[in-house]
Amino acid sequence: MINKGVRLTAGLLVAALLVTTVPAEVFAGQTVESTNYITGTSYSFSAGAHSAIGETVVLEDATEDELYAGVEENEAPVVAEPANPYANIAIAKVNEYLNIRTEANPNAAVLGKLYNNGAATVLETLDGWYKVTSGSVTGYVSADYVVVGDEATCKAVSQRVGTVITDALRIRKEASTEAGVYTLLTEGNKMTVLDESMEGWLKVQYRSYVGYVASEYVSVETVYNYAESKEEERARLEAEAAAKKQQQASSSSNKHYNAPASKEGQAVVDYAVQFVGNPYVWGGTSLTNGADCSGFVMKVYEAFGVSLPHSSYQQRSVGYAVSASDVRPGDIICYSGHVAIYIGDGKIVHASNRKEGIKISYNWQYRQVLAIRRIF
Repeated sequence: MINKGVRLTAGLLVAALLVTTVPAEVFAGQTVESTNYITGTSYSFSAGAHSAIGETVVLEDATEDELYAGVEENEAPVVAEPANPYANIAIAKVNEYLNIRTEANPNAAVLGKLYNNGAATVLETLDGWYKVTSGSVTGYVSADYVVVGDEATCKAVSQRVGTVITDALRIRKEASTEAGVYTLLTEGNKMTVLDESMEGWLKVQYRSYVGYVASEYVSVETVYNYAESKEEERARLEAEAAAKKQQQASSSSNKHYNAPASKEGQAVVDYAVQFVGNPYVWGGTSLTNGADCSGFVMKVYEAFGVSLPHSSYQQRSVGYAVSASDVRPGDIICYSGHVAIYIGDGKIVHASNRKEGIKISYNWQYRQVLAIRRIF
């Protein structure tokens, strides 16, 4: 028997009748006297019924079998599948860039450029066009030149970036609080996240360091390359031209260049960028008087005691291969007929062409990347 005063919670209640007494009812085939309700409110019961009424009820002299007769266990809640985070992401698949236009018309004015492998969010689907937003640009792109909603493509062209959200964070040599420390990062420092599969830890790359940080102190987000408006492009080109002019003005035969500091990727970058502004010469191998793309890479690495072939094709086989998700400063980026050195943050330094010379470019995937090779 369930003694007088035992409480039965909501879940067996069906309706509320605001009366002061309730007659006996049949409950699971048994007669149950319902008296002494809290606050004088009375209810009717039905075996196996569920109710949204949350008031506690006191029953007298009802057996446990009588109370629970016909009551089934609640079914497990149905958990909705998470929404596809890539469903509305469009990735440009073009040789160089895709125009974003004011209207869904190939003759409409151009608002900006979405470079190859750049990302945009789809706002609206039209006949053969998408209305998208990317960076500061909102407009229309032809559906023929983008891939939409493909998870593998999105992951291949994006990076997972972590931001330190504590005063000081150690990059450790192993995923353990007992492991040695490479360096200390302060709040706001960013790093490339290489692996998120370990509980409580992230494998990260910061400059030339590859190590592990406690995940609770890092905010992680997916970062893409976005469109560039016409105004932004104009400002960038003007800034690059001014920088080149300044470099050329300061360049002379007696200019001092710092020697390599150490054999690591970041040191390669630090050495290579000193020559930005110097001329491009087809077949050349001089970092000061002129080099072509493979000659530039060859001579930069020669300063570190590494002998590379003077051929963009052959440089695809030097060192060892790494994936786009693991690209680091100092890696050699190989394109069809061209090579560059990865700086970090999506930038490369390279001997571009006769017009632009040795320069820094801000979108390392502006052309299809055929290989990434690492020396150190």
